[in-house]
Amino acid sequence: MTGQMNITDDTATAVYTAIRALLAEHALTELTGVSCIANGADSVFARAVLDSGARLEVVLPSRNYRVAKVKPDHAAEFDDLAERATDVRVMDFDNAGREAYEAANEAVLGTVDRMVAVWDGDTGQAGGTGSVVALARERGVPVDVVWPADACRA
Repeated sequence: MTGQMNITDDTATAVYTAIRALLAEHALTELTGVSCIANGADSVFARAVLDSGARLEVVLPSRNYRVAKVKPDHAAEFDDLAERATDVRVMDFDNAGREAYEAANEAVLGTVDRMVAVWDGDTGQAGGTGSVVALARERGVPVDVVWPADACRA
């Protein structure tokens, strides 16, 4: 999964519903969702995966990611998702930053058969959702773009 961090509450609700519909097309006992559980789309995806009865694998960009990057308003959800995950992989970086994020994106992309992208189509910056979608497509990984009608960034 890759996705926008800054989505509105209404968009998060619509994205959750859309992801649950995508998941319903698959045998959930054989499905593992992979997410970095960042605030926004990553966590919405992770919740939808777990609520569907599928497994969740978490990839964290660095050893200090929780302390350095998870804001207080997201901490409880982050901790809950990490605790409920079947596996938590931490990239070999002490500090969160562009290199760590790109490595985490690479780790996610390298382990999935299909990418779900909560994405408004903006190509944005290197290491962002648009670049992950482009990389997935270059590698032949199918991408399901989720951006419901009336969705918007916060």
